[in-house]
Amino acid sequence: MDQKILSLAAEKTTDKLQEFLQTLKEDDLTNLLQNQAVKGKVAGALLRAIFKGSPCSEEAGTLRRHKIYTYCIQLVESGDLQKETASEIIGLLMLEAHYFPAPLLVELANEFISAVRDSSLVNGKSLELLPIILTALATKKENLAYGKGVLSGEEYKKQLINTLCSGRDVPLSAEEVEFVVEKALSMFSKMNLQEIPPLVYQLLVLSSKGSRKSVLEGITAFFNAVDKQHNEDQSGDELLDVVTVPSGELRHVEGTIILHIVFAIKLDYELGRELLKHLKVAGQQGDSNNNLSPFSIALLLSVTRIQRFQEQVLDFLKTSVVKSFKDLQLLQGSKFLQNLVPHRAYVSTMILEVVKNSVHSWDHVTQGLVELGFLLMDSYGPKKVLDGKAIETSLSLSKMPNQHACKLGANILLETFKIHEMVRQEILEQVLNRVVTRASSPISHFLDLLSNIVTYAPLVLQSCSSKVTEAFDYLSFLPLQTVQRLLKAVQPLLKVSMSMRDSLILVLRKAMFANQLDARKSAVAGFLLLLKNFKVLGSLSSSQCSQSLSVSQVHVDVHGHYNSVANETFCLEIMDSLRRCLSQQADVRLMLYEGFYDVLRRNSQLANSIMQTLLSQLKQFYEPKPDLLPPLKLEACILAQGDKISLQEPLDYLLCCIQHCLAWYKNTVIPLQQGEEEEEEEEEEEEAFYQDLDDILESITNRMIKSELEDFELDKSADFSQSTSIGIKNNICAFLVMGVCEVLIEYNFSISNFSKNKLEDVLSLFMCYKKLSDILNEKAGKGKTKMASKTNDSFLSMKCVSGLLTALFRVLLWRYTSIPTSVEESGKKEKGKSISLLCLEGLQKIFSAVQQFYQPKIQQFLRALDVTDKEGEEREDADVSVTQRTAFQIRQFQRSLLNLLSGQEEDFNSKEAVLLVTVLTSLSKLLDPSSPQFLQMLSWTSKICKENSREDALFCKSLMNLLFSLHVLYKSPVTLLRDLSQDIHGHLGDIDQDIEVEKTNHFAIVNLRMAAPTVCLLVLSQAEKVLEEVDWLITKLKGQVSQETLSVSPGVSELWRNSKKYGKAGEAVWFSSDPPVLFFHFLCTGK
Repeated sequence: MDQKILSLAAEKTTDKLQEFLQTLKEDDLTNLLQNQAVKGKVAGALLRAIFKGSPCSEEAGTLRRHKIYTYCIQLVESGDLQKETASEIIGLLMLEAHYFPAPLLVELANEFISAVRDSSLVNGKSLELLPIILTALATKKENLAYGKGVLSGEEYKKQLINTLCSGRDVPLSAEEVEFVVEKALSMFSKMNLQEIPPLVYQLLVLSSKGSRKSVLEGITAFFNAVDKQHNEDQSGDELLDVVTVPSGELRHVEGTIILHIVFAIKLDYELGRELLKHLKVAGQQGDSNNNLSPFSIALLLSVTRIQRFQEQVLDFLKTSVVKSFKDLQLLQGSKFLQNLVPHRAYVSTMILEVVKNSVHSWDHVTQGLVELGFLLMDSYGPKKVLDGKAIETSLSLSKMPNQHACKLGANILLETFKIHEMVRQEILEQVLNRVVTRASSPISHFLDLLSNIVTYAPLVLQSCSSKVTEAFDYLSFLPLQTVQRLLKAVQPLLKVSMSMRDSLILVLRKAMFANQLDARKSAVAGFLLLLKNFKVLGSLSSSQCSQSLSVSQVHVDVHGHYNSVANETFCLEIMDSLRRCLSQQADVRLMLYEGFYDVLRRNSQLANSIMQTLLSQLKQFYEPKPDLLPPLKLEACILAQGDKISLQEPLDYLLCCIQHCLAWYKNTVIPLQQGEEEEEEEEEEEEAFYQDLDDILESITNRMIKSELEDFELDKSADFSQSTSIGIKNNICAFLVMGVCEVLIEYNFSISNFSKNKLEDVLSLFMCYKKLSDILNEKAGKGKTKMASKTNDSFLSMKCVSGLLTALFRVLLWRYTSIPTSVEESGKKEKGKSISLLCLEGLQKIFSAVQQFYQPKIQQFLRALDVTDKEGEEREDADVSVTQRTAFQIRQFQRSLLNLLSGQEEDFNSKEAVLLVTVLTSLSKLLDPSSPQFLQMLSWTSKICKENSREDALFCKSLMNLLFSLHVLYKSPVTLLRDLSQDIHGHLGDIDQDIEVEKTNHFAIVNLRMAAPTVCLLVLSQAEKVLEEVDWLITKLKGQVSQETLSVSPGVSELWRNSKKYGKAGEAVWFSSDPPVLFFHFLCTGK
């Protein structure tokens, strides 16, 4: 029979074959097939012949094909066939599956599913057919009945997969569960993106039977890779089909999967513990950046919705953020590590990416983002120190991980606020609560965040205006600085919300008459802010006033033109309220004087009202008679209540305010008036008014110069003790006179145009200031304790200081670089220092200040130092880099240090040498480490250390620190440490006196006196840093090893054996560990 079937199958047509098969019973065919298959004979050929004679175009052929197909599956599962025969049959069945009609494919798939549920499969070999059957089903376009509806072949396939993956009904051993999980995870990269969430759901259900770790690791690893490749836009990878989908679709799928996992964790807490355990272990092994991705971070943030895991997850993320910033700090300070560790995305970047991705309906992530943001700001914000002041370092300059973490928290909250409307009110409420309830703690970071939020969307925040209004009720109880910054932050809201403005005014008017001084000062601060920001019609624009506005003072002039008249009435009412402050305590008046100048610049139409107020106040303390000395009534500025003496009128602040306002009028208003011809009569009255103020200041200047300290009763014989009322009074008067002198110095310098007479007046005023300052210092020095009253802040404005420095700086630079200290006249000394040394100190402080506070303007600063730079060459000069300009300045100070070192040992000026090295250290920070100028600086410093020997600890320490700071940015300093340790050992000798140590002389700076403790301590400190770097690198390598389930000894030798596998990093650990070991070897054993 089998031979006949085979011979008929060999013919060109299948008609006779079909007729013959039609005559046979089904059992005949199955028995024949079984006999041939068991014997291992031509079962494959027979099966092909039967399928050939059973076409799907005929009903009988279709039924016969289905019967044989099902029987072959049973035959393969029986275990009676040889392996080769079974494989051959499976291969034929795979090829034939695509010829089946859709209904039969559904039947075959359901038979498989039933077999899986009933555990009737013996060896599972036939399961290889199931993916083929499902794939064939997906290609069918016809509709298939399902329940009361119909499904396409693709839809039916998904339904079957869901049914199949519902593993709750299938009893599986641990090994079988692991097998199913691995098989399912391996299918991710071959599936369409939308097909993955149902499979993930079923895997999570299956994980309740075991393999939780495998499921979570597989899901997170897959999407970590997808995220990475999606960002890098890589091609030619197995994940290409997934990666090239639109970003929005990918994020929606990730969001769905995250929801599935969170739901599963709610039902199975062990799954959540496994997730945290997996990520924590990776973090402890130093590999958290590799295991964390935007997907896994979003998952963790979603898990925070489960109370049991909230604290653990947030603490883990907080720790990961700080660790990431510490790693970054370590890398930035070490060229050795930069060359070995590849650039990678840091946790902070990933979190901000999660915020960005959350726009794709990731509502389940937003609450976690808000909690994490506030946790970072609360944990790592500025801290309060013992004297009550906060340590607040500029974030743009500082590299401290904690400060970066705080800034990250603020960025998270700001970006979340922008994207998600539903959490805006909560974020604003929490920020305001912290501002109000933590008044005694540093809260500048929260005020900065509030300012950024308000600036971003003042109109949007109108819906949350009640929260801001509630905060206004606490203004009287908050510190003044907090009140000022809070009102400055919310001022854009005041322009778009009249109700909020009215609420603030009511609070401020109430505070103006409060018993507490701080409340009244807060009221003044609030009113001044309103005056600055509600412009009267006709006021100059900010550009005309040359006033640069901060970002937090963005204009939202929705009331613009039609409210200008109302603004004028409003501002004049406030001015009336502020005039009443002139009868209050000195602190309140002082605030008023400090604020009027800013109001005038922002709201110029109030200038006359402000200046008239100031003039009438000044006349109370001004002696109008031109020959009367002194020109000011200092007695009227002091209040005596019994034995209690206090300052009533801060006359120096009043004069300072007048001086600034007068300068503003001359520089801003007069040039504009000269171009206009209208309102001449009014302008003449104005000019006469300001001329009177000018004349008064001129008169005060002339008479102050003529006055002696005896005229103020402040000569050396006066009592300045703090224990008597006379002494307290004299101290107050002395500070007033010194303040007035400073104000007049600025006034005369600003109008001098460098004329000789005016500059002489400036010097005379300065001598008056200096005499009084010396007397106060002398009296303070003679007392048992220093005076309780501290020196007031300087009244010289930054504009005046910069003008004076511009005039003096080139003189300082030229004098120091041109006139050596050794040839300077010995008589010209100040406090034991030569003029050249004072010049050098000034240079060093200027360089330091520019680097610390004016980083963006360093290029401009260095260009200004170049005396050869001409305006005509400005365009060509723009191409000169900061490194090139810095190198030019460095060379000048290098020559100065060489000249100093070339002299005799007894002529060596230690203070000057240390200052020079400090200047060189500051300038070297501006050099690009990859530039030839940096290499030249390193070579020069190394040469100085090798060729010069000075027995001066401060100079040696500063020079060695410079060498180390340069060396670590060029390469690892391990060989340098070895050479220095040999020199130290040679000078100190060995602990075993019988051993003779060979002396080396790598560095002349390491002499007998400097070897210990100066150089030895520096080398030990640097060696410790190197070992920290090596330890950090070893931890990273351990993380890689653990991921590959390799057992590695923590010792250096094991890492060396694996160095080839881990490339440069592995070898570097070995070679970097060797020199420090040798270093300690030299110090301890001498062998």
